[in-house]
Amino acid sequence: METIQIQTESKQYPVYVGEGIRAEINTFLTNHFPGLTKILIITDETVATFHLEKLLRVLKSWDPIVFTAPAGEKAKTFDVYYEAQSIALANHLDRKSVVLSFGGGAVGDLSGFVAATFMRGIPFIQIPTTILAHDSAVGGKVAINHPKGKNMIGAFYQPEAVFYDLELVKTLPIHEIRSGFAEVIKHALISDPDFYDWLKENIHNLNEITSKQLSDSLVRGIKIKNKFVSQDEKETGVRAYLNLGHTLGHAIEAEMGYGKFTHGEAVMIGMIFALKLSNHLSGLSFNLGEFIDWVKQLGYETVVPKQLSFEKLIERMKQDKKSVGNVIRFVLLEQVGNPILKEVAEEKIWQELNNF
Repeated sequence: METIQIQTESKQYPVYVGEGIRAEINTFLTNHFPGLTKILIITDETVATFHLEKLLRVLKSWDPIVFTAPAGEKAKTFDVYYEAQSIALANHLDRKSVVLSFGGGAVGDLSGFVAATFMRGIPFIQIPTTILAHDSAVGGKVAINHPKGKNMIGAFYQPEAVFYDLELVKTLPIHEIRSGFAEVIKHALISDPDFYDWLKENIHNLNEITSKQLSDSLVRGIKIKNKFVSQDEKETGVRAYLNLGHTLGHAIEAEMGYGKFTHGEAVMIGMIFALKLSNHLSGLSFNLGEFIDWVKQLGYETVVPKQLSFEKLIERMKQDKKSVGNVIRFVLLEQVGNPILKEVAEEKIWQELNNF
């Protein structure tokens, strides 16, 4: 087991990483929540099928309430959020109750927003079941989607702890492994050239990644996430650098329809575009062809889906949370490990999309 302490302005909390780590949740609840009244587990249909019974066995002495959301981004609608709040009210949760988020990034976002807003905030714990959630479960960003934009309705609300049980990621399909590993690559690009080189040298087939390689990659990614979150909890400065690839990536997700293109695979296309912009606009000298060959080998799409309108993508990017006054801002790299935030003219974006 590895323990990483996340330090933000509002809270310090542990991230526990290891196989079978869910067995420690019962002890944590007993020690950290004297007078605990009720537990609400928020999960989704897929995770419930594969893993819910494993968690219920750990928590059998608490008789938890379970709310099961639709799988994927369909969990992050106002209707599902309202239903989860209704379940909490119907079961008389109070300020001594705890929400357990049991699932991937979408479930974590939904659960955290439910916890942040129920009775103006009750504690919650992240129990991620995907590789992608090594990123989303840490740092306290919680939200639901709006048809006009991803994660536009939400809050900054830190969990009490994260229990990252690596046994639970073994059932993931390959597209979910790719989705999560894109964020690992992102962490390396924005912070750690040596980690990036290690990934390129050692990871060539995501179907064959070893348990140790995965564990080491996720722990390094979480530590990088912590570096930025500890300096800037509410994304007024350097935390924005964690959005490398997300400006175009979120636009692709929204235009494709949430759930029809995984988050990480969309972000990978966005990262390639941001690296291309970086070579042209911020002085980066980066072998983009070599990078594209590598991620293609890992199974990623590397171009914008042909059916998408550039005009609509640009309109989506104007609604990005980094944009100010309809001016689109991208996270770019001056060099690997040295990100910057830069305004990019709409004409330049059009030009680069046409050449992409």
